[in-house]
Amino acid sequence: MTAIAGAFAAQGRACAGLGSPFMGRLMALLAERLRPTSAVAQRVLDWPGDVTSNGQSVPLRLAGALHGLVIDGSDAALAAAYPPHAVDDDTLFAAVEAAMARHEARLMVWLDQAPQTNEVRRAGALIPAIWQALAVFDLPVVLSELGASAGLNLSLDRFALRIGDNLHGPADSPVQLAPDWTGPVPRPRPIRVIDRAGVDLHPLDPHDPAAALRLMAYLWPDQPHRLALTRGAIALSDTRPEAGDAAPWLARRLAAPRPGCLHVVYHTVAWQYFPPATRAAAGAALEAAGARATADAPLAHIAMEADATPGSAALTLRLWPGAAGPAALARVDFHGRHIDWKL
Repeated sequence: MTAIAGAFAAQGRACAGLGSPFMGRLMALLAERLRPTSAVAQRVLDWPGDVTSNGQSVPLRLAGALHGLVIDGSDAALAAAYPPHAVDDDTLFAAVEAAMARHEARLMVWLDQAPQTNEVRRAGALIPAIWQALAVFDLPVVLSELGASAGLNLSLDRFALRIGDNLHGPADSPVQLAPDWTGPVPRPRPIRVIDRAGVDLHPLDPHDPAAALRLMAYLWPDQPHRLALTRGAIALSDTRPEAGDAAPWLARRLAAPRPGCLHVVYHTVAWQYFPPATRAAAGAALEAAGARATADAPLAHIAMEADATPGSAALTLRLWPGAAGPAALARVDFHGRHIDWKL
């Protein structure tokens, strides 16, 4: 198996494991059948370097480019082969091949772009983590997100979160989160946000139609609930992240304590993508700000990141002033579908 075929096959298994049978099937078909029948296919097959999800993510680039044609109505024949329609493998692959030939110029531009999403369901873990911090420091909140993409999760206080039979947050919110929850539930507390900001190397403006299309295209065609949540979060969003490296931005953000506020710094499945120098400098900025923190101007660091345990992310919380090490709050599915709370 070639490297690109292996990357498509591996991506298919990952997508199926994350609840997308259609993507599992599409990626497997591309792994088995993709041939240089168009300029787009030829480019994908000849892609240099690391084509996997740890590198250039070529399978997701192509999948997003194709899904974009479906979402904005550019290719009716392709849309007829995509969910919610059910077709056989031959029909699906023929529609994909034809779309690659018909839309060469557009797909080539999309292939230049690295996949970028803003997984709103991760806020289902961030919200109770903030509740946990508010149990210690019950103050208005300042939010600072690293790797914020389009900044949709900066509106987490405007989302509703259902745990069991209980709904927390605004009942009329267009973003209704309902993760599968196991374990104890921290006491819900009002999240009173008085300032919110984020940073990303390549931030997207969710109110720009082209950027909004890009956000939705990289979601998976048989998961319409993710599309609905993203559209709802776009409607709520009023904060566009700044462009830049996370470390100097964070250092500036933490330079002066905010009396009477709990400053919450957070990131979800982003830290691993920062260069080592950025991780070191951002960590140093947190430690320095933590050393200056007081009970009237505390600092919280919430991380939802991959670790040595496969299949889920670790959700951790560190508070200053307070304990030296981060507390392990939960294990969280990478898309926020399942939360196993530990404390």
